[in-house]
Order: sequence, then structure tokens, then C-alpha cells
Amino acid sequence: MIYEPAEDSELLLEVALREVREEDEVVEIGAGSGFVAERLKGKCKFLLTTDISPYAAKELRKKGLDVVRTDIAKGVKKKFSLVLFNPPYLELEDHLKKGDWLDVAVDGGRGGIEVIERFLNSLDEILTSNGRAILIASSYNEPQIYDLIEGLGFKYDIVGRRNLFFEKLYAIKIWRE
Repeated sequence: MIYEPAEDSELLLEVALREVREEDEVVEIGAGSGFVAERLKGKCKFLLTTDISPYAAKELRKKGLDVVRTDIAKGVKKKFSLVLFNPPYLELEDHLKKGDWLDVAVDGGRGGIEVIERFLNSLDEILTSNGRAILIASSYNEPQIYDLIEGLGFKYDIVGRRNLFFEKLYAIKIWRE
């Protein structure tokens, strides 16, 4: 019922460890099992996790992480200098959907970018003016994801990559100038 860490989780962790600063206030959106967040604990000033799944929220609490059960960061009235998100970025075909919380962790909606688009649209509400976001995306999301980022007035850079046999994964750093 909780998304198990995989290559995308490892990529987010690798980039987050390079990016995080002691003075950062960090939120990991869709933190799932806590694989990334628990390794960032103590490396920043403040750390919050969010997840839409009640099972993930329970697991995050068990690991001693501060968690808000919500969709993306809806209702969180704080801004963060570092926002991390490994979203669902694939479009799950109907016959593969089981109707459980794991679907929510894996299905990115139409074209695999609906959840990413909602996240990008929420960034101004949760990102400090000089903050950075790290977003994991797939080669399946190209080029739409870059158009979405630029269309919202953000700058971006690819700061990490993983080549899998069926796709490429990217860690995209997003910020405003």
C-alpha cells in the first residue's frame, strides 16, 4: 500500500543530499515510506513530509517524521526553501488499476503529467522567493514538463539522471530568478 523505494527514490535522495543546506526548511511531498526524508533528518533546520495516503502518513509518523496527510501541500501554510517531490509520472492503464492507495502513488494521470502540473501550479504557495524545488520526472514526460515549468515563469536545470532500460529519469531543479 506504500510505494517502495526504487531508482527514482534513490535519484531524489542523491540530489537532495547534494542540495540541502543546514539553514533550509524542507518539505518532501509524497514522502511515502520516508526513504528520502529520514536520511535528511538533522541536515536541515526544519523538515516536514506530506502524503495523501493514510498508510504512508502512519509509516512516516512511525519513523519519527513530522507529517501532514494532504494532497501535495494543500492546507500547509508555510513556505519552504527546499521542496522535494518524486511524483507519480506514468499514466497507469485502466486494466492495471487496483483501486487502492498504491494507484495514487503510481498513476500520474493523463500523459503522466497531471499530478506534476498540480504540483508546479502550487509551487508559488509553498516555495520561498529564493527557494529551490527538486522534481523527479521521466523521459515519458518530455517535452511537456519543460513547457509547463517555463510557462509558469520558472527556470530549471537537470541536476541528476538515471538511465533505465525502458526510460530515463531526471532530477529537475526548479527556481525563480
